[in-house]
Order: sequence, then structure tokens, then C-alpha cells
Amino acid sequence: MTDARQKLDTVQSDSDEQLIVDRIYSAVMEQKLAPNTKLSEQTLCETFGVGRMRVRRALLLLSSQGIVELHSNRGAFIACPSPDEAQEVFEARLMIETGIVRELAHEISEAGIHALRTHVKEEDAARAVNDRTEIIRLSGEFHVELAKCHNNSVLTRVVRELVTRSSLIVALFGINKDSSCPDDEHASIIEAIVSGDPQSAEENIQHHLLHVKNSLDLEQTQKVEPDLAKILNGRM
Repeated sequence: MTDARQKLDTVQSDSDEQLIVDRIYSAVMEQKLAPNTKLSEQTLCETFGVGRMRVRRALLLLSSQGIVELHSNRGAFIACPSPDEAQEVFEARLMIETGIVRELAHEISEAGIHALRTHVKEEDAARAVNDRTEIIRLSGEFHVELAKCHNNSVLTRVVRELVTRSSLIVALFGINKDSSCPDDEHASIIEAIVSGDPQSAEENIQHHLLHVKNSLDLEQTQKVEPDLAKILNGRM
């Protein structure tokens, strides 16, 4: 095999694995894949038209991001946070995201402001047509966009993982539609940042995250039995 051919195969392999990672990540963010859903290697191979090795590498990547749990002799499952883990996730988000908005209130680029406002417009458009799946996805991604405004890849990765874990938590413990981000609070956070008021920005994000956390019932769970192939094929 020539060097060019080997490089092409490597690129294709990386692309296939990233597609699997992105598709499962999106399904979790949209709360289509419930916690504890078994990710059958055979189903994933058939759905994406790839071999087991690529599926396993994708599952390892998802495991490193806290989205998937790997169990010996049982396989891969969508992560299932416990009530204690749910508390810890929101504690971590409160500490990290209050720091993020406080810093952004001191300094944020015009490009960052534009990206955040554009994102909120996309949320409004999804609400206008009552696209529940898109609303859920965009609501979580807004917090990742906030982190991106810092241009710190490590911070963005941490926030992305916490937001994804939060989607799993809401899917597991959410009791009503208020478990998602409220309609107008993202816009309020942006305006506090743009006005250069760190205290207001911090208070807004605290209120926002506590609103979601307090809408959870950590004593109950919602069990969903999705059709894995149908969900992932629906995004192809």
C-alpha cells in the first residue's frame, strides 16, 4: 500500500469515527438517547456502514468525554448520572460558568457578541415553530458558545462535557418542560455581559442554572426505550 493510500485510509477512518461521535453526541444533547441506553456494536456498525474497530474507537472517545460508560462483558451504554453526580455537575457549572460570564463582562470581542446573539436568534426561530428537539439542542449549546468566547479550548471542552452530562441528567430526572433553559434568560445573560456589568452577568447565570437544577426531581427517573438505529439514522 502506498503512503498516499495509507493517509487516505487514515483520514477516512478518522472521519467515520468522528461522524459516530458527533451523531451520538447530538442525540444525547437533544435527549433522544436516554441514559442507560445500550449502544450495540452490531447496530452501530450496520447504521454507519463501518467495522467494529472504528465503532470501538468512537465509543472510547465518547467514554473519555463522559457521554458513554464502558462495562466489561456488557458493552457500552449512554452514561447514567446518579443523584449525587447530578448535584456535582450543577455545582461545577455554577462555579465555572459564573467565572466565565464575569470575565466576559470585563472583555468580550465583537465577534463573540455576534455569535451569541446569532445563537439566540436560532433559539427563537426554533421556538417559533415549536421544534422541541432543536430547542433542547440549542439551549445546551448556548453555554458552550459562552465558553468559546474565551478562546480557551480546554475550558470549552470542560463546559461541553458538563453541558452534555446536564442533558443526560435532565433526561433522567426532569419532570416537565421547565427542565430546559427558559425562553428569555439567555438574552438577559448576553445583555448583562454586553453592558459590562460582571455582578449582573453572574447573578443572571446563577439564576438561570438554579432554575434548571430546581426543576429536577432527583428521587425519580424517566426510563425510555429508544430504537437506536432509527434515532441515529434519522440524523443521516
